[in-house]
Amino acid sequence: MFDIAHPYLSLIASIAVGLLVGMERGWTQRDFGKGRRVAGFRTFGLIGLLGGLGGLAPDIVAAALGLGVSAVLTVGYARSADQDHLSATTTFAGLLTFGAGFCATRISPALGLATGAAIFAILSARQSMHALLRGVDESEIEGVSRFLLVALIILPLLPDTAYGPYDAWNPRKIWLVVVFVMGLSFAGYAISRRFGRDRGVLLVALTGSIVSSTAVTADYARRLRDEPDGRGMLSAGIAVASIVMFVRVQLVALALVPRALPTLALTMAPATLVAVAFALTAWRAHGKGGNGVAIANPLGFTPALMLAALVAGLSLAARWALEHFGQEGMAVVLTLTGISDVDAAVMTMAGLPPHAIDDQTAGFVLGGAVLANTLAKGVMTVVIGAGHGGLRAAIPLFAALAAAAASLAVWIAIA
Repeated sequence: MFDIAHPYLSLIASIAVGLLVGMERGWTQRDFGKGRRVAGFRTFGLIGLLGGLGGLAPDIVAAALGLGVSAVLTVGYARSADQDHLSATTTFAGLLTFGAGFCATRISPALGLATGAAIFAILSARQSMHALLRGVDESEIEGVSRFLLVALIILPLLPDTAYGPYDAWNPRKIWLVVVFVMGLSFAGYAISRRFGRDRGVLLVALTGSIVSSTAVTADYARRLRDEPDGRGMLSAGIAVASIVMFVRVQLVALALVPRALPTLALTMAPATLVAVAFALTAWRAHGKGGNGVAIANPLGFTPALMLAALVAGLSLAARWALEHFGQEGMAVVLTLTGISDVDAAVMTMAGLPPHAIDDQTAGFVLGGAVLANTLAKGVMTVVIGAGHGGLRAAIPLFAALAAAAASLAVWIAIA
């Protein structure tokens, strides 16, 4: 029964694709006068049907139908070009609709419908795409080209193999840091353009820190040099990034190492409160100043390469510690791992047998990894932003570090 009905279902999908695209074209061209549209609602439905029939017919018939549709659409475009509007969008949309209808019967209805939905989405985004282009300048186009170079050309060519002393350096993983930092910078630029410069700084800190608070900190520390009027807001963003990291680590621990969460949460609570207080203070101080954060070049190589070099160095340090301390120094190893990646420390802990480290010690160890990471980011902020407010921006990190260290020392003494 299904085999008999399948061709008809495929044809219905082909027609649906045509009507879907035709609805968008008809709406967009609703103000055109009679006889000025290359194709409308019904015509696109017929184009989708022809594509579906071509998918069921032999290849020679499908080719003939495709050529016929192409010829009709080309003639229609030539006629419309003589009028006061010039656009090949409808012509190409018709060709794609024929192809989607063909796919619906030759390959699968789901593929045809998905293609039709993609065509509809692209066509309906005309206004937003044009608005985006109106706000783009030459430096932004150059920035996008740089990102495509590092993400789509260089990254796939790098080997995913360990090299160097202690096999500490994986070229692809280190270059992923460059890709992420450059992508984060561009995301921050786009969000700032969309939501306003001040709100954009905090939004990027919130969203970017979910993936890497270290990358956010490095980027904002770099911007301290380039955007002196926005140092208050950038300092608040660095504090927000640390808050997100504290919360994220506890959520990861809850999912992977729930036995360590109680001690870890008690250790992180003071640090989180201190970071929140500094973030609010920086926000209020910035608001009184009244100056917004200037939007700099969205994509630059320097901060991304600096962070990649730092990650490579920290990775080597962590491998050296593992080599010298071995299993007996697991706590030290996990703490040093946290310098470059707290999540890696949590995942390593999750892979250990429960009896290897007791629950309370596990929480202390993960707390130590967070402290090490916070210290590294504080030093990074001071070094990158040296002479440009880096030390002041790092105060929230060092204050949170001191609060967490004091809490950790108290709980260890009690234990």
